[in-house]
Amino acid sequence: MAASFSRSPITPLHRQNNCKFPPLDPMARVHISTPGISSKRRCNISLAYVPNDNDENAKSRELQRSLEDFPSETLSKGSHSLPRPLSSTHLSNKLSDRSRLRVAYQGVHGAYSESAAEKAYPNCQAVPCEQFETAFEAVESWLVDRAVLPIENSLGGSIHRNYDLLLRHRLHIVGEVKFAVRHCLLANHGVKVEDLKRVLSHSQALAQCENTLTKLGLVREAVDDTAGAAKFIAFHKLKDVGAVASSAAARIYGLKILAQDIQDDSYNVTRFLMLAREPIIPGTDRPFKTSIVFSLEEGPGVLFKALAVFALRQINLTKIESRPLRNQPLRASNDTNNGSPKYFDYLFYVDFEASMADQNSQNALRHLKEFATFLRVLGSYPVDTSMI
Repeated sequence: MAASFSRSPITPLHRQNNCKFPPLDPMARVHISTPGISSKRRCNISLAYVPNDNDENAKSRELQRSLEDFPSETLSKGSHSLPRPLSSTHLSNKLSDRSRLRVAYQGVHGAYSESAAEKAYPNCQAVPCEQFETAFEAVESWLVDRAVLPIENSLGGSIHRNYDLLLRHRLHIVGEVKFAVRHCLLANHGVKVEDLKRVLSHSQALAQCENTLTKLGLVREAVDDTAGAAKFIAFHKLKDVGAVASSAAARIYGLKILAQDIQDDSYNVTRFLMLAREPIIPGTDRPFKTSIVFSLEEGPGVLFKALAVFALRQINLTKIESRPLRNQPLRASNDTNNGSPKYFDYLFYVDFEASMADQNSQNALRHLKEFATFLRVLGSYPVDTSMI
């Protein structure tokens, strides 16, 4: 059963991984220390890598130089000590407490993603990362154990960046968690709603609160994350700028909540994926979901045939997402005239309600493989059936 899941009938990923780190091999590790730290605590980490050639060793040395303990950033009031987010050039190696699972998320302390990570892995050590890709890299390089990243929202739709990163990197989906998002309008103490001229937040959060912000006549400015917006206006003590973020961010950064539940729809839920270096063994003892990605040759009815392999076996599809195939030029149709139309090649991401331990699922993918030009299983994992 396990062999069917990991190998047949799935074709291997095309060799187009753009990850900055060398391929992972759990059996090969190198211990990297940071001897250049004098006044700070030194620590060691283990990175798994395959030393194929001199270039790979150079990458390891470059990574070693980038690893150092980072100082805590303290609010001006001195009441909170917050970790600085990981970045692509500054990755934390603070692995002092290995008894707790280290889980990467995108954003800063107080982000919705941090709350989702703590819901997915209670009592974990949540590690902030500046960008989505940094979280992928942190898992691949053994700096953290898991990553919890958003993939879609009930109001804003899909997080396309993370769909692309799922293909670029070799992490596996090992679970999902749904988190109810309740937006608040935040400002510094002493500031009233009528004092505000602008509001900062993540682009998705701003879109989810469009009706409220339009009524208030506020100019919207997008930033990397919601909690980061709250942190910015708190640190700079802005008097005419607000932020859309969580009540937790208000508490952390000492801000006042001017309005609660300002999202356009009360049912505002974000689905997060739980990512790991190794897949889990799928079972049939509870509801499972499987995520795949595939590409097809262009032609009439090809997508219909691809989806029919699931319908013929009574397998329910819960999501389908198409993304243009990168690094693939536009192709002309069979009409060779100068005015002939051109089209993109697409990748199709599909979620279906079945476990890869189920023979029906394996047969469906064998059938799909007959005419798919590329096929990869991203993960087979338990469905989040908890109350949101």
